[in-house]
Amino acid sequence: MFGYITVNRPELKIKDDVLYRSFYCGLCRSLKKRHGLVGQATLSYDMTFAALLLSALYEPKTEDGASFCLIHPAERHPIVKNEFIDYAADMNLLLAYYNLQDDWQDDKKLSARLGADLLKGSLKKIEAAYPRQTKAVQDYLAAVAGIEKNGQPDLDGPAGATGIMLGELLVKEEDVWSETLRQLGFFLGKFIYLMDAYEDLEKDLKKGGYNPWSGSGKTRPEVADKAQEALTLMAGEATLAFERLPIVTYEDVLRNILYAGIWTKFDEISLGDKTKRKEEAAK
Repeated sequence: MFGYITVNRPELKIKDDVLYRSFYCGLCRSLKKRHGLVGQATLSYDMTFAALLLSALYEPKTEDGASFCLIHPAERHPIVKNEFIDYAADMNLLLAYYNLQDDWQDDKKLSARLGADLLKGSLKKIEAAYPRQTKAVQDYLAAVAGIEKNGQPDLDGPAGATGIMLGELLVKEEDVWSETLRQLGFFLGKFIYLMDAYEDLEKDLKKGGYNPWSGSGKTRPEVADKAQEALTLMAGEATLAFERLPIVTYEDVLRNILYAGIWTKFDEISLGDKTKRKEEAAK
């Protein structure tokens, strides 16, 4: 997806940092085992969060281990294995495939088409196993494409479509916690869509691309306050849903992500824009 659902590493305790990396590496290993090297290349922080969240909520049987990898071949890294890490791997690949298809249709990127073709073998099994989640991803892309084609700035429409999709992906199977997970995913999905659009605003304005924030100002600093207000509302609703879940495992890492990690990119952008303005004023 977008890569915004990650930890704020400086605020993590050492043991929690090790825990987070063990899930990230566990997801990487699951992607390789289930979908090969091409699947492994789709690894994302967003589905690492999903694996952590669902593992914390349902407390499945989890195996600890260690593994080498291509990026760190000199030493073993801790990994964990469980059914929700495997589920997150499947959802990771599902999203990657349809995003590549979308890139091919929108921009005719040959690399996107080739990447999607390489993932097709695994995709068929995932679609058969998870028709509800597959439809959610397809509906999300179709909704966003329709809104972008219309060309009118719309903050709620595409953000809402993203939220509905992420909410469905966080629900592996229907149970008593499904609606709360959907609410968490809905507001978190809205947050990451609006955050992604905020980051891309000036680039989209220069290229004439669609951006829902374009009706609020011509530069990022001009929409910063409005963006922060909207993002704060979305993050607040997501954390309210999270706090209704009976989670007592991994809660420190999950709270780090939801209360601080998702704001990492916004803080980086704000600092960069502030520095740029100072440099321009000094000329």
